[in-house]
Amino acid sequence: MTTPTFEHLNVTTLADWLEAARPLTLVDIRDPASFAAGHLPDSRHLDNDGVPALLAEADRRQPLVVVCYHGNSSQQAAAWLAGQGFEEVYSLDGGFSDWSARYPERVAEGAPGGG
Repeated sequence: MTTPTFEHLNVTTLADWLEAARPLTLVDIRDPASFAAGHLPDSRHLDNDGVPALLAEADRRQPLVVVCYHGNSSQQAAAWLAGQGFEEVYSLDGGFSDWSARYPERVAEGAPGGG
């Protein structure tokens, strides 16, 4: 049995996927205030309290992309989520800071759950 793992994803590839409307689940593990100040459109804020809902609702066959500040803590979260049965898990290299620097026009604002 192989250990579930994740892959690294760069922001350019993610932008291409979103442009092509590729079905995927985006989760942002930053703190609620940072998420509210700016996040990837259609991403879902994920903290420890939200994990049970994600596990209950998300399609485990759909790619899951984990976003954090700079692409470091998302690696641990991605590895853990891969162990929960998600078939295709990615950690966004560079995190939200890289995304917002490259695609400032593609940043949504609003509180978690508000979109």
